[in-house]
Amino acid sequence: MAAPATPSSSLELSAHEIATPLGAMIAVASDRGLALCEFVDRPMLPTQMRRIGSLFGAVVPREHLVLEQTQRELDEYFSGKRETFTLPLVLDGSTFQMSVWRELQKIPFGSTTSYDAIATRLQRPGAARAVGRANGDNRIAIIVPCHRVINADGSLSGYGGGKPRKRWLLDHERRGEQLAFDALQ
Repeated sequence: MAAPATPSSSLELSAHEIATPLGAMIAVASDRGLALCEFVDRPMLPTQMRRIGSLFGAVVPREHLVLEQTQRELDEYFSGKRETFTLPLVLDGSTFQMSVWRELQKIPFGSTTSYDAIATRLQRPGAARAVGRANGDNRIAIIVPCHRVINADGSLSGYGGGKPRKRWLLDHERRGEQLAFDALQ
């Protein structure tokens, strides 16, 4: 499980674009850890960028050791050589959101769970919709594996990066191979 770091309002943030088989992602980090990793075409990205900017300060395009580690670990994940991430994370949210994001990090590679199951583990039965909202607010895609959460009936639920990406990620983790993303769209 990736280690969470505590947010601070005086961090300098570095940003770098990362190429993946599913499209470009933007990663934002500081000396304390990774604060954002999202697909560049995610509709929520501008809102997320404003939020981390207001929490931590200006975001500047430049290289950073945490961003290099992010690139390396994502490359290993997509090539089938990595199942867990070791990046330090800078997570900021409500107590409930943080508890959901910790639960997401406990979902094993190649496995799925439901919103209901997470709510039950958090001793909040009936809070599946709140879990879904917290899941949607996750700003560290793949590394905090919100794609591993599906509906209780086994069907795919929404995903900030789009359902074709979610399907690809789940198939990739189950088969351990790269699939043609274009075929899923």
